[in-house]
Amino acid sequence: MKICVFCSANEQIDPDFFHVAEDLGRWAASKGHVIVYGGVNQGLMETVGKAAHEAGGRTIGVIPTIVEKTGRTSDYVDVEIPCDNLTDRKQLMMDQSDVFVALPGGIGTLDEVFTVAASATIGYHQKPVVLYNAKGFWNPLIATLDDLQQRGMVRGDWRQYIKTADSLEEISRLI
Repeated sequence: MKICVFCSANEQIDPDFFHVAEDLGRWAASKGHVIVYGGVNQGLMETVGKAAHEAGGRTIGVIPTIVEKTGRTSDYVDVEIPCDNLTDRKQLMMDQSDVFVALPGGIGTLDEVFTVAASATIGYHQKPVVLYNAKGFWNPLIATLDDLQQRGMVRGDWRQYIKTADSLEEISRLI
C-alpha cells in the first residue's frame, strides 16, 4: 500500500511528534508499505522519510522545483517526482497514494487534508484520510469539524471522509 504522509516541515515543534513520525515510518516499512511524502529534509517530513528508508522501506518524494532549487530535498527519497507547484504536488500525491495520514502540521498540512477530503466528498476517489491525533494535536480541528457538522455545513458526516486515530494500532485498523 502507498501511504501518503502529510506533516510539518518545521523543526521547532514538540519533540514527541518526531518520535511519532519515526514510529510511523518504521511501521510502514515493516508492513511493506511505501511512504509518499513531500520529500523535504526538514521537520517531520525528514523524520518519517528517514525512518522508513532506514527500516528498508521505499519512499516517494513529490517535490516542487522551488524546494529543489533551495537544496531542501531529503537524501531519503528513493523515487523523486518533481512538480511545478503545490497544486500539482497535491494531485500527484493523490494519484500515487492509497491512503493519507496527517501527522501534526500547519497550513500546508491542512490544505492537503482538506483537498483530499473535499475530492472524496464529490466522488473523485474513496481513499481515506486519517488524522493521527498524537497528544491530542488535532482535537481543535475535530471540534471545528463537529461544529461545522452541527451547523449543517457538511453534507453527510465528515467522518466518512476524515478518520481519526490516536495510535499506530488504530491507523492499522482504519487502513
